[in-house]
Amino acid sequence: MRESALIVSKTLGMIAKEIKPGVTTLYLDKLAEDFLRSHGAEPAFLGMYGFPNSLCMSPNTQVVHGIPNNVPLQDGDIISVDCGALKNGFYGDHAYTFEVGEVAPETKKLLQVTKESLYVGIRETKVGNRVEDIGHAIQQYCESNGYGVVRELCGHGLGRKMHEDPEVPNYGKRGRGKKLVNGMVIAIEPMINMGTKNIKQHKDGWTITTADGKPISFKKKTTYNTVINGTPVVCFVKTTHDYDSDHGHRYDWNREDLYFNVTVFGIMMEIEALPYIEKGLLSLVP
Repeated sequence: MRESALIVSKTLGMIAKEIKPGVTTLYLDKLAEDFLRSHGAEPAFLGMYGFPNSLCMSPNTQVVHGIPNNVPLQDGDIISVDCGALKNGFYGDHAYTFEVGEVAPETKKLLQVTKESLYVGIRETKVGNRVEDIGHAIQQYCESNGYGVVRELCGHGLGRKMHEDPEVPNYGKRGRGKKLVNGMVIAIEPMINMGTKNIKQHKDGWTITTADGKPISFKKKTTYNTVINGTPVVCFVKTTHDYDSDHGHRYDWNREDLYFNVTVFGIMMEIEALPYIEKGLLSLVP
């Protein structure tokens, strides 16, 4: 399962390098399909429920499930890229919203808050917590910044199927929903609107946009509930394009691996999981 998640991360990293004004989403979709297949994976979205492409490409006001087309991306756009892979019988599923050229400051803030809300949700992903603990944390963080949290769409479990139980909403009340157990794999998917939380479905049966026509930011990350020396820990696949907006440069994509968060003197740090796995201190359910 980790292989499936990593190939999706690598695909998004490859796509990140290609996103610029003038490029079409259909071109990016073809690159992704070829990249996935060259790494021994199948594009998970292609044909799923009748979807016609390998990537869901949702620009600006589109929330999810945008169909790639030949319309060139413009300077100032944002584009959500949702990618899935099937390898060795298991699914991987990640999404990221990228900037195209120079975007407006208020849009940059939306992207940053959405990204931060993802990690707020990940901090609640602990053995014994419940799924609405995650949603409550995301909702509180985003609404405190004045943003709308989409209700109709949510994260989910995944494994041998793309969409498994439990559903993982981005809103809720503490202590409600299914309990998180060791070995569970979930996709946390904050979908955060600059304006209203309301959305609308389009006639193509796939495209969903914000009801008020304002931008949306979408982040998705797969997490793994694990145990280190008896202590519940959540691991996640860190995609190195997360660093682009923070540090202005990219890392070598071969350095991707599983990480987990620890807090030291009040500062949250990301720790590479591989050494703990090799020493037998961290157990993962494949």
